[in-house]
Order: sequence, then structure tokens, then C-alpha cells
Amino acid sequence: MTLNLPTPTEPLKIGTRGSPLALAQAYETRDRLAAAFDLPQDAFAIKVIKTTGDRVLDRPLKEIGGKGLFTKEIEEDLLSGAIDIAVHSMKDMPVDQPEGLLLDCYLPREDVRDAFVSFAVDGLAGLAPGSVVGTSSLRRRAQLKYRRPDLEVVEFRGNVQTRLRKLNEGVAVATFLAMAGLNRLAMADVPKTPVSEDDMLPAVAQGAIGIERRADDARMAEMLSAIHHVETGQRLAAERAFLRALDGSCETPIAGLAMLDGDQIHLRGEILRPDGSEAIADAISCPIADGAVLGRELGERLQAIAPEGFFDWRG
Repeated sequence: MTLNLPTPTEPLKIGTRGSPLALAQAYETRDRLAAAFDLPQDAFAIKVIKTTGDRVLDRPLKEIGGKGLFTKEIEEDLLSGAIDIAVHSMKDMPVDQPEGLLLDCYLPREDVRDAFVSFAVDGLAGLAPGSVVGTSSLRRRAQLKYRRPDLEVVEFRGNVQTRLRKLNEGVAVATFLAMAGLNRLAMADVPKTPVSEDDMLPAVAQGAIGIERRADDARMAEMLSAIHHVETGQRLAAERAFLRALDGSCETPIAGLAMLDGDQIHLRGEILRPDGSEAIADAISCPIADGAVLGRELGERLQAIAPEGFFDWRG
């Protein structure tokens, strides 16, 4: 069967959020597909979709519904046929997709580390006691309070540019951003210090772009298979299984990172109390093919070794 490729008159419609970073990820997806099938850029149309998470910026995510707030409207357009594929930052994605949708294409993963960003100091150790740090991430907040309980942490919603503006305005002296986002935006002039994964384990799937499609769309399945990065998919299979085992959401401070070593996959995981008063961590390895099983096992292990009352904050 001949593949029905998109054309400038019948373009492939790519759905995305409208932030500069989301658009950069959509353009990367478009460019990889164009190169894989020798197509012009105008054979693709970028459709910006505003999500609830983008509209409501004055409250923490956990108060308005969690991660799905960055995907719901996009997935509705995908299911209706208004778009052909959706491009997502994988760390924003719930572990389960709506019925009829499938995530089985990932682009090569970027730098997984967090970046310490400040116009005043060079790194976390340089912050004086009582310094104000801004972040909207429950994971980063908990990890920061666990390591530096002397610091004050304030809510810091918005895209990369908004958070940098807030730093300039003095709302906080420092914040954390993803190295991947800064790299994709080519923001080399931002005063940043990469934070080692040993000091701050990143969010599950941080640095990865996922492309969602309708499960019954054979054309998109074939096209996306041409740009799928197998290694990233293997790592995310373990990390997202770990997240699923812990019922991960924006109300749960969870960190996880899988790395490949030959035919083995090594997974590290961490869970924290939201106030940073306690953390538990562990790591295990197994053959790459069993990565999803590994993720589930690590999640179950952390729950088993958690001290009595550790999860009381879940209510």
C-alpha cells in the first residue's frame, strides 16, 4: 500500500501548546518528519491549542487538576480529527491516555538535568539562609526543602520567559528550569548552572518529547515510526511504569531516571513528602526488554520501604 503523504494543499496538522518551548518542540517534530519523507515544511500546519493549564496561572497545578490540564484540550482536538498528531513535553503527560489515543513515538531525549537559574548567585550553595526560590514544581520544591530547609520557596507559574521576567523583577532570587528547555530554545545567555542528577534527580521523562496519535490511524503510525527514537522509548517505558506504580500526579513529589548500559537498564527513583521533611530512594537494574516490569517493581519497593505514615499527606 502506498503511503498517503501530506502536501501543502492537504497538510499534516500538528497540535501543540503555544509557548515558545512548545512551538520549538512542534517545529522539531515537523522538521524530522519533513526530512524523513523529503517533504517541504508547508506540507505541515502547526495548530496552537490553549489548554486550561496555560490559562490559569495564578494557582498551583494541584489546586486546578494536575498534569492533564496541559493535555485535555489538545487530546480532544486529536480525537475529533481537528489535528493529526499532538506534540507533548513528556514530563507533563499523565501515565494513561484517553481511549482511542496512543503514545508510541519519542524524539531523541535532551539533557535530563535541572538548571539552577539566578542573576545573583552561581549555585544552590551560594544562597544565603532565608533566600527566596521560585518554582511551580512540587518535586523541585520538595527536593529543595529536603536539602535546604532554610530557604523560602514561592509559587512560580508560567513559561520560561515569564519565570525569567519574575527573577528580574525580584520575585525570587533563583529558580529551576529544565536544561532541555533552555537548550531547545537556544538560550545560552541565561545564567544557569546544571544540577547533577545525584544532587537533584529529575522528573520522570524530563527532556523527552512525545508524539501522540489516534490508535487507529495507520498512516500516522507508519510516518511516526520513521522518527521514533528507540533508546528514549526504552528509558521512558521504565520511568513511566515507575510513575504509574506510585499513582504519580502533580500532587506527588516523584523523581525517576532510567539509563541504558549495554543490554541493561538502570532505574533510580525517589519519593518525597511535599514539605521536603523526608525522602526515600532506591535503584535497580534489569535487561532492557523488562524495563516496564522494572519500573513497576521499583515503585512497589519504594512503597514497601516507606516509613509508617509517609503517605499520610495524600489524605
